[in-house]
Amino acid sequence: MAIATLKRIDENRLEVPGDYKPGMRTRGIIYVDKVLEGALEPGAIEQVADVASLPGIVGASLAMPDIHTGYGFPIGGVAAFDIKEGVISPGGVGYDINCGVRLLRSNLRRDFLFPKMKELTGLLYNEIPSGVGSKGRIRLGPADAGKVLLKGARWAVEKGYGELSDLERIESGGYLEGADPSLISKKAYDRGEAQQGTLGSGNHFLEVQYVDQIYDEAAAGALGLFEEQVTVMIHTGSRGFGHQVCTDFLEVMGKAARKYGIELPDRELACAPFHSPEAQDYFAAMKAAANYAWANRQCLMHWTREVFMSMLGLSPKDLGMSLVYDVAHNVAKIEEHQVNGQKRELIVHRKGSTRAFPPGHPELPAVYRDLGQPVLIPGDMGRASFVLVGTEKAMLETFGSTCHGAGRMLSRHQAIRQAKGRAIWREMEDRGIIVRSAGRETLAEEMPEAYKDISNVVDVVHRAGISRKVARLRPMGVIKG
Repeated sequence: MAIATLKRIDENRLEVPGDYKPGMRTRGIIYVDKVLEGALEPGAIEQVADVASLPGIVGASLAMPDIHTGYGFPIGGVAAFDIKEGVISPGGVGYDINCGVRLLRSNLRRDFLFPKMKELTGLLYNEIPSGVGSKGRIRLGPADAGKVLLKGARWAVEKGYGELSDLERIESGGYLEGADPSLISKKAYDRGEAQQGTLGSGNHFLEVQYVDQIYDEAAAGALGLFEEQVTVMIHTGSRGFGHQVCTDFLEVMGKAARKYGIELPDRELACAPFHSPEAQDYFAAMKAAANYAWANRQCLMHWTREVFMSMLGLSPKDLGMSLVYDVAHNVAKIEEHQVNGQKRELIVHRKGSTRAFPPGHPELPAVYRDLGQPVLIPGDMGRASFVLVGTEKAMLETFGSTCHGAGRMLSRHQAIRQAKGRAIWREMEDRGIIVRSAGRETLAEEMPEAYKDISNVVDVVHRAGISRKVARLRPMGVIKG
């Protein structure tokens, strides 16, 4: 169907009517303004409508302004299901379980570091394993593998990769309780054995940035951010381990949907009633993969700090590199939300969407309880990234959710074709950004034009009130897989 059949609710939202296609149980809402409306893919709109047909969905099928077509659910999708009557779907979490972002602050200023960026970027590239099939310096034996899946970032800290204080600045404390390593296939274990502590490929990155603009001085101060400050952003997830967990359970859930008589508009929406054995097994395996991802980002942060200290000859105190926060954006969680004036337990799927809880929420660490949850939104390697905070309006309208990035404009193949004959690394260097990558093809896939303008995306969620801008970060050095 044409985009023209959608209804504009206000300047920031479009409605996918409940009669957009047969089988819908509720409407869809896409957070998008008129600037980004032209980039809406028909396939992604169809997916918003398809998600609205799943049993037990509560409220609308939602999508953020970085929406693009995904597997089953759109990337940028949010959907909540009643835990008694609803379902859980691997397509609502994605293949890269707990792909997420963490932000580090430092005591350094841009003018000090900028002349050293070429050397620093090279050292980071050498020390941070990246690229397709990359292997890290950690080898997980059977005993450690099980502990990683149960403990998440805490396992990494216990191994000496960071401090206990890091854990309070990670969503969910860096692990989800209830993971079950016994549900993980040998193939998943084999894929994850050598990938702990690796960045991976595609849109994963490690980026040295600086704070270019402050929008809210008080909030920035509470986060330890100031103008011209050097920061580091790390974006990666559960790597091949999480991908295999998803692959394994898509087959299980496909059979379960047929077993429980669930009619699917698309087989990619394979799901099962939340309290069924199949759903509970997936949920426990998903938690294990999420914990693997938090340990992964913890290790990468530790080695990043070591590179900075070694190259610059600084003590930990002088460098002052500490964790601001770490957020997940491919995960499903049981949460309590107000629905029509009543508190309900829901299983909230966020796929390419970031949690954005408000001030006072009990799940927030004490250090940010009065501020609201830090929200980290990476952009493309040539423009900017943003720090925001969660709001009460997000709790009321989006189950405490907001966008997760810029969102692709071009497929990877389209980007490669458009980059033919260009030296993307040189174009970036001409803009004052040093880029290192395992291959030219990755840089072509990830060139800035392949993505929506992150400023437009963030403006939508800011104006809509589902998260609030705090600071903008500009890239100086980028490591790509």
